[in-house]
Amino acid sequence: MMSEQSEKTMPLLEHLVELRRRLLYSVAVFLLLMVGCFYFAQNIFDFLAKPLANILLQQTGRRFIFTDLTEFLFTQIKVSFFTALSISFPLFAHQLWKFVAPGLYKQERLVLLPFLMASPILFMAGAALLYYVLLPYGWEFLLSFQTSGGQGTLPVEFEGKVSEYVGLIMKLIFAFGICFQLPVLLILLVRAHILTAQALAKKRRHAIVLVFIVAAVVTPPDPFSQVALALPLVVLYEVSIWCARLIERKRKQVKKDADDAPKS
Repeated sequence: MMSEQSEKTMPLLEHLVELRRRLLYSVAVFLLLMVGCFYFAQNIFDFLAKPLANILLQQTGRRFIFTDLTEFLFTQIKVSFFTALSISFPLFAHQLWKFVAPGLYKQERLVLLPFLMASPILFMAGAALLYYVLLPYGWEFLLSFQTSGGQGTLPVEFEGKVSEYVGLIMKLIFAFGICFQLPVLLILLVRAHILTAQALAKKRRHAIVLVFIVAAVVTPPDPFSQVALALPLVVLYEVSIWCARLIERKRKQVKKDADDAPKS
């Protein structure tokens, strides 16, 4: 009885040891990257601040501030953490895949691998859309609410705190990256027989309304930013419908070939 229990327990222990080894390896690489990123933390902060700095540098006396002696230090640590996590995410995903893949059938591996590769690419696409397209217009819109003051009134001017700005940028990048995972999620649901292409097409109007609501929540409150996020998401939704139809067509063909095959 002890031998049978040992035979059942050892494979599980071996899997846990392997998982621990892969996680430790990934965490070690992440920590090394974080140390390296901390060395370039000022450059990374300047890069994140550039969309706002390009506007503020056109005016004299504009600056970022911090109101706590340790604030900028911890902001640089936060920037280093965020950058190292972004860089090392593909490594974490690869190690997780290497751990899970041996337990999957070949067909399951062929199904999941493209999604694993597409996910970080779509995340970076969402972050790039935010940084290069939306932020310049969004910040300019928000800064337009400043007032120069006058007789008997004080000016209302923006003085950005480094910690609050970095926190806002990180939240926006994360939100946009997650939004761009829409086709990955929908196609996986189609693969799992939870959704169909017909259902996605039927709910298109509801999806478009929901997309614009999400865009209004996660973008700066100006119409250009909201539309600039909503339109790519609508396109990605349509791409998901097209991919779902291809999947279902291929599934029907495989079933037909299996039915037509001669039975022994």
